[in-house]
Amino acid sequence: MLNNSVTELSGVGEKFSDDLALLNIHSIGDLIHYFPSRYDVFELKPLAELIHDDKATIEGKVVHEPTLQFYGKRKSRLTFTVEVEGVAIKAVMFNRAFAKKQIHPDAVVTLTGKWDAHRLQITVSNYKVGTFDNQTQIQPMYSLRGNITNIKLKKIIRQALENYSDDIPEILPKNYLASYKIPERKKAIQAMHFPPSRIALKHARRRFIFEEFLIFQLKMQLLRKKNKEATQGNAQMYDPQKVQSFIQDFPFELTNAQKKVLNEILSDMKSPYRMNRLLQGDVGSGKTAVAAIGLFASVTSGKQGALMVPTEILAEQHFESLNNLFGKQANLALLTGSVKGKRRKEILAGIEEHNIDILIGTHALIQEDVDFNDLGFVIVDEQHRFGVEQRRTLRDKGLYPDVLFMTATPIPRTLAITAFGDMDVSVIDEMPKGRREIETYWAKENMLERILRMIEKHVAQGEQAYVICPLIEESDKLDIQDAVDLYHQLVEIFPSHIQVGLMHGRLKSNEKEEVMKQFAENRIQVLVSTTVVEVGVNVPNATIMVIYDAERFGLSQLHQLRGRVGRGDKQSYCILIADPKGEVGKERMRIMTETTNGFELSEQDLKLRGPGDFFGKKQSGIPEFKVADMVHDYKALETARKDAQEIIQSNLLEGDSEYFRLKELLEKDSALTGTLD
Repeated sequence: MLNNSVTELSGVGEKFSDDLALLNIHSIGDLIHYFPSRYDVFELKPLAELIHDDKATIEGKVVHEPTLQFYGKRKSRLTFTVEVEGVAIKAVMFNRAFAKKQIHPDAVVTLTGKWDAHRLQITVSNYKVGTFDNQTQIQPMYSLRGNITNIKLKKIIRQALENYSDDIPEILPKNYLASYKIPERKKAIQAMHFPPSRIALKHARRRFIFEEFLIFQLKMQLLRKKNKEATQGNAQMYDPQKVQSFIQDFPFELTNAQKKVLNEILSDMKSPYRMNRLLQGDVGSGKTAVAAIGLFASVTSGKQGALMVPTEILAEQHFESLNNLFGKQANLALLTGSVKGKRRKEILAGIEEHNIDILIGTHALIQEDVDFNDLGFVIVDEQHRFGVEQRRTLRDKGLYPDVLFMTATPIPRTLAITAFGDMDVSVIDEMPKGRREIETYWAKENMLERILRMIEKHVAQGEQAYVICPLIEESDKLDIQDAVDLYHQLVEIFPSHIQVGLMHGRLKSNEKEEVMKQFAENRIQVLVSTTVVEVGVNVPNATIMVIYDAERFGLSQLHQLRGRVGRGDKQSYCILIADPKGEVGKERMRIMTETTNGFELSEQDLKLRGPGDFFGKKQSGIPEFKVADMVHDYKALETARKDAQEIIQSNLLEGDSEYFRLKELLEKDSALTGTLD
């Protein structure tokens, strides 16, 4: 019955159903599961407890006849005074001229709006002639489109619940309802739309937070199971002695974190299932060394390896460093968009005939004419920079190759297990010994003169500097230092022997590559740039990072930018030029100067800004939850993950009537087709 069309409800004609379709509401089920986006809570409190600039509700007696003023086209301002607790409060209403006929002296009114404690004034958004009904009222507010109003939507939701609530199935097993003290589905849906109290609403929300997380985690666990079962027979029998000897030839000892992660990767390679692992590691934590050992292990098992990176110059750097590491133990080749003609044909033939063991390059690796002979191990560096389809294309070039995704963006555990629930996650959370911490300072713009002198002094010692700006060109909307303007200023300020370069996102790829090449070769000493340098090139000579308008960036982005320096053996510095107005901005600057641990920073960033900055929305794999918020509800997320693992591992979806509804719901997901058979 819940699949019936909304047009079966009285008052829902063709026009109304078209408007509902804009909200993706087509059936009765869609309608009753269209939950409010927020709740306005009207609570009568004493004046002394009201908070300045917050929404407040007051009740009082009108002292005099309201004054009505008209200005502009159809704009009006209604002003009157109400007496509350013996205090005269000024009430202001905009564009409610009709209210003058309803509000009279000596009438008792209930007003809700923005409270100004300094002027003893309320800017009214809702009003009612009469006393406040209860101590607390909760008003659900829905996201709306077309001609739908909250009142109209609530009316048909009430009708749907009255007529169809007996058809709402319970999808959670009884033991969860009892263990977590959550209401049954029918009661929870009723409370979401028409909350009788704050407590009832809280428990209804708890129920749907857990339900959403459980269903999502079940999907992730089933996809992981499906991926494993679909990839049997790809065990890489590498040579442990050769691998150990390769590691011993390194000019440094691996950290404990690197050893732990390496064991996880090598264990995956030996297993008969395809590896699908995310490797997280802060800038400079030694991910590349671990990746190199993985590639070498694959070569000793007779397979080919591939490493895909976002930019040509980064591909060149990886090629150079890996060539030095491998020596004559493997044949490496570099394939980027710049490799053309005869050389490209030679490389393509070498890959196909297995004369090349390891191919390093950009997205050129996934072009149609690139055919591997026996691809066994794929590494995608800075994986969130590639689209989902690009990653899949490379993965599908081999016969179920093991895949390792790497990122230097420290993703909080909460976010990683949600966005990458179908992957195993490895973390290098330890920095190599002897690595100097980057000294970070927060400065105001009036200290610019000193900062420029500092840059000049370090450049004289053969070092280099980055200067980062948020925008490319001047904007009327935001008073932010822009890259083009700053570039011209620095060219004027610095002596002629200091070369200043400019890089931004509007340059063509080959132009960006050329600028970075000049900087890497110290032909440019000071590079003015937007955030396009955030991921990329290793310039050990760069020791100073200056970030303009640093309050405009998130902590994770600031940390990524800071990681561009400190790659050599010299002491490096990061200077944040910022004048944040709000407390969040000041807190961000304080945290940046106090810690260089990327994972700590990412947890803080998640609390301050939410998950949007970690991934591009479309590529992230982060689902749009209706009720749940994985930042604030991370404990429920962890609980749901454990429960989902237990359900899959114990095969509880098979044949147990308690789990029948969950299985039925999961079977509707096309990505899981065949998994539950």
